[in-house]
Amino acid sequence: MRLRVLVKPGSRQEKVLRNPDGSLTVAVTSRPVKGEANAAVIKALAQFLGVSREGIKLLTGKNSRWKVFAIKD
Repeated sequence: MRLRVLVKPGSRQEKVLRNPDGSLTVAVTSRPVKGEANAAVIKALAQFLGVSREGIKLLTGKNSRWKVFAIKD
């Protein structure tokens, strides 16, 4: 499954919200430095979706706020 995600780095609290269009918004406290925010997003998605972190792979958007992740079922 592919999932489109809007990332909000540097937020006050971490949370995952489902958008009406089917995408997710993930707010993380980590800053976008040396991939820290991407790692925090993967961790938050794993908890939200109930899958392991190894089952989530970043496909596109490494340096963008809009990212696409592959989720293994």
